Amino acid sequence: MAEQLAGLADDRALLGRTSTAERVSDILRSRVADGYFPPGTRLSEDSIGGALGVSRNTLREAFRLLTHERLLVHELNRGVFVRVLTVEDVEDIYRTRALVECAVVRGLGEAPYPLRGLADAVAAGETAAAEDDWKAVGTANIHFHQELVTLARSARTDELMRSVFAELRLAFHLVDDPHRLHEPYLTRNREILGALEAGERGAAEGLLETYLADSLERVVEAYRRRVGDDTAD
Repeated sequence: MAEQLAGLADDRALLGRTSTAERVSDILRSRVADGYFPPGTRLSEDSIGGALGVSRNTLREAFRLLTHERLLVHELNRGVFVRVLTVEDVEDIYRTRALVECAVVRGLGEAPYPLRGLADAVAAGETAAAEDDWKAVGTANIHFHQELVTLARSARTDELMRSVFAELRLAFHLVDDPHRLHEPYLTRNREILGALEAGERGAAEGLLETYLADSLERVVEAYRRRVGDDTAD
């Protein structure tokens, strides 16, 4: 037993490093989701490590975690880059969203629901639209759907969808006309919120299902125009 305990003691340092790497990956994931790092951006170890005050090893572990989540890609002898999605990636993201988000609404149970986060996201999107800040509208839209998922009160579902929504932001960032893409969903988000406020989860699910199908069509159309069908990872 003494030998095994000595081995565990040697691993103690890994706990702090892993924890720090996970926190760094959370920060970078959020930055990707909010559009700070566009697809194709090379991530400098020196610059990011210096800004965050973390070691090169910690940062590389965070990069590894985000590569596993398909947000980053490592290119031999070139470095780490924010991933450029393919059209097939976008379609798969929306399949996952439809499966999870509709199931969340379907399983809500009886009203009332805790909708403050949804209402705040709707208001943020409308404010950004009034200021003609369509990147911020896209961010508010993603926050709306993140808040919708949190209604499931499932840490596993939240974790799954955090990376899915971050990938979605990668697609949004390459759309050439964010105004045209995001404007229709300001009204649709408010309609979904209104249905949930009224306790009509069946109506909310129907609105959400149609919303996601229409959004997929619009995003893929815009994405094809920008990157084409043959986009490489």
